[in-house]
Amino acid sequence: MNVLIIEDEKPAARRLARLLGELGVEVFKMLHSVEESIEWFGNNEHPDLIFLDIQLSDGLSFEIFEEIPVHSAIIFTTAYDEYALQAFKLNSIDYLLKPIDEEELESAVKKYQNRMPTNQKISLDFNDIKKLLGNPIEREYKKRFTTRVGQHLKIINADDVECFYSENKGTYAATIDGRNYLLDTTLENLEEELSPKMFFRVSRKHYVNINHIQDIVSYTNSRLNIKMNKFNGQEIIVSRERVKDFKSWLQ
Repeated sequence: MNVLIIEDEKPAARRLARLLGELGVEVFKMLHSVEESIEWFGNNEHPDLIFLDIQLSDGLSFEIFEEIPVHSAIIFTTAYDEYALQAFKLNSIDYLLKPIDEEELESAVKKYQNRMPTNQKISLDFNDIKKLLGNPIEREYKKRFTTRVGQHLKIINADDVECFYSENKGTYAATIDGRNYLLDTTLENLEEELSPKMFFRVSRKHYVNINHIQDIVSYTNSRLNIKMNKFNGQEIIVSRERVKDFKSWLQ
């Protein structure tokens, strides 16, 4: 089974690929935009199965199929409300609402494996689907977090977080006032909750907010060292394999 992911949020794409890998399904390619996908489909053999996000950074993913006829099976991965998706559920293998649930993902993969003979492809009427969706729905990301401080619950606005980091098996939010708050979550869960325009996961231990970066300095082994405005805890180092994506994110 040749599996392709089309998803503009790279952390979400990586998480989906990891979850599929745990199911024994190998993803051979990830694409992140309409333009990139059109170019790739025009020069490569089409996959058996596509995990397709609907709204990409440069347009709706249906624009890909208006340019290039694609007859791969499709599982939608989207933040659209399930009631809108019911209208075309029968036209695709399945749909998965973000954040993607592991059990629902496994069920969708099994549905494809049980329904699709090895040599069979399907064709979707993307124009009809587009009409059913109407105007694109803007993805909603988490705008605030809560944490307990003594007997009180404190609300932390996402805009006020310089970085999220893990330490001693805990996940913390470092805020613009120089405080660090323990959160009841993990960095992995934050991948689906943080706006990719504002936050980037630079390493296994750190997410940084682009609005609070003070300086970026070259570091050993082609890595980067990030200085935040207030955070003075552990060093924030962009891992070597993420430097390229990080530089693209800054632009």
